[in-house]
Amino acid sequence: MSFNTNVEYDYEENMWIFILEGEMDIYTSDIFKEQAIKSFEEKEADLLINGEKLNYIDSTGLGALIGILKMLQKSDHKIYLTNIKPNIRKLFDITELDKLFTIRGENNE
Repeated sequence: MSFNTNVEYDYEENMWIFILEGEMDIYTSDIFKEQAIKSFEEKEADLLINGEKLNYIDSTGLGALIGILKMLQKSDHKIYLTNIKPNIRKLFDITELDKLFTIRGENNE
């Protein structure tokens, strides 16, 4: 499966919105990380990652998220995750990354 990232800036919420689609793994996580860094450098703001169409994430994908989080924390900005599928939510729970990231819409049973 492929990976796509749609990026837009929401002026009302004052944040970047990333809609991830497909699988974020060793082959695709750098694509997302580069887009996030480029967007943040263009306009410093919080990031909202919509995982509704994200089917899979591996350790390199998690590493990319952590790297972006560290960059944002230097400027007091945050990463929010929303619409995370149960299999991906479980990964955040197991690795305790749910304590580092703000997960919106906790209806992911």
